[in-house]
Order: sequence, then C-alpha cells, then structure tokens
Amino acid sequence: MFNYNDGGRRDAGFKGDTGDCGVRAIAIATGIPYREVYDRMAEHCKNERPSKRRRGKSHPRTGIHNHTFKSFMGTLDGWEWVATMGIGTGCTVHAKADELPAGRLVLNVSKHYTAMIDGVINDTYDCSRDGTRCVYGYWKLI
Repeated sequence: MFNYNDGGRRDAGFKGDTGDCGVRAIAIATGIPYREVYDRMAEHCKNERPSKRRRGKSHPRTGIHNHTFKSFMGTLDGWEWVATMGIGTGCTVHAKADELPAGRLVLNVSKHYTAMIDGVINDTYDCSRDGTRCVYGYWKLI
C-alpha cells in the first residue's frame, strides 16, 4: 500500500524535485517538522569526513551517505537499527507490510530511504516495486 506524503516539504517552502528522500523519511516517521530535520541534517553533514568510497559530501537536498544517515539516526532518541540483510544472505525482507513489523519505520532500500507507517509506504512515489524491493534494514521506534 502507498500514501503520497512529502513530509511537509512544500509547506516548509521548498519547491521542485530533489534527492531529499532521507529528510522526508525522517520527517514522516518521527513527526519532526521537515525544516527542522533539513537544518539539523545539514549541520550533521558538515562533520562528515572525506573517504575514498564516498564522492563529495552529503547534503540534505542532494542525498545523504549511508554512514552519515546512520549517524544522524543515532542522535534521535528511541530509534534502533534492525539489519535485514547480511553479506552473502541475499534479500530476505521486501518493502511490503507482511514482511515488516507494524509501527513507524524508516526503511533503507537501494539508493533510497522511505517511511512506512503500519504497513503503508509514505513517500512521493511508490518505491516498493510492487513489493519486490529489497530492504537492507530499517529503523524502528522502540
């Protein structure tokens, strides 16, 4: 199931399409206003260290590296990471309600973050690929 939700992006005064899926997903799942998540993430990205594997620095508008996203989620009280895929295990969990727990989740899927609330994907498009998209892991509110 899918529900269109921009996480408050337009209400915060932002226009157009961009690579802000991480900020949107956090705003939707946590209920923190989009602008606040955006500003806090921008500050968090300033502390990012360069790496041979990462090209350029993360930015909330253009995309956030996984390491930086995980670090930011660690600053939010009550959220824990649940890995659903390991090296050599293949895909075991897909972006569909019957394979994920109920509640508020932030899913990490290939090159995208999305929010799922009680089995319904909340995003600007249905990124589930009809329930076949692999979930690498997710954050859940404990």
